[in-house]
Amino acid sequence: MKNLKKKLQYGVAVVTTSALPALALADESINLLDIVKTEATGLKAGVLAIGTLVIGVSVAFAMIRIGKRGSNAVG
Repeated sequence: MKNLKKKLQYGVAVVTTSALPALALADESINLLDIVKTEATGLKAGVLAIGTLVIGVSVAFAMIRIGKRGSNAVG
């Protein structure tokens, strides 16, 4: 869980550092809210990808543990 939290913090830091220069350099004709929404959407996709990976690995470990427990009970 610590690893996931750390990755999430790094992701937020990346989005922040990439969004701030875009906001500073944006023309007045560009809506700043749209830029922020675009960056936030990218962050959501990254967080979902990391979450999916963590859940998949957790399920795999659980299946292996259940399999080992079952094989030890038979012998």
